[in-house]
Amino acid sequence: MLKDKIQTALNEQIKIEGESSQIYLAMASWAETEGLGGTAQFLYKHSDEERMHMLKLVQYVNERGGKAIVPEFSQPDVGYKSLTNLFQTLLNHEIMVSEEINNLVEICLNEKDYTTHNFLQWYVAEQIEEEALARTIMDKLSMIGEDKGGLYLFDRDIESISVTTNSEV
Repeated sequence: MLKDKIQTALNEQIKIEGESSQIYLAMASWAETEGLGGTAQFLYKHSDEERMHMLKLVQYVNERGGKAIVPEFSQPDVGYKSLTNLFQTLLNHEIMVSEEINNLVEICLNEKDYTTHNFLQWYVAEQIEEEALARTIMDKLSMIGEDKGGLYLFDRDIESISVTTNSEV
């Protein structure tokens, strides 16, 4: 049985993961309407992955005798100044998610809930990959600058990147 403090923290993480999915869905829609089809497909996949992260938490809470709460989500931003701005926002968001996962791990250790601590190690590893991928993308965009040919190639190539592995653009 989950302690109340752990259940509350896990339900907050459920909300964060769900909102992440919504944020990436909004980013995908923006990219698609800007003619960035490869980027849009990458972000649609990323949105789906974040939803799966949320579902994994929901199922864990329920399996441990807790009660997962499906939260209401905030309206995500729907506009970006540029592709670089979009991916900087994504990187900043992933850094925040990593901090929240780390806080959740700390709560588990303080509460001596080693089962949940063990479960969360998957999320810790996943966040390392997510941040590394976002940093790699930012490095590529920095290198490209405003070169339209470079942006075209970037958009074409990003669609083939797996969002579950640390692949290079």
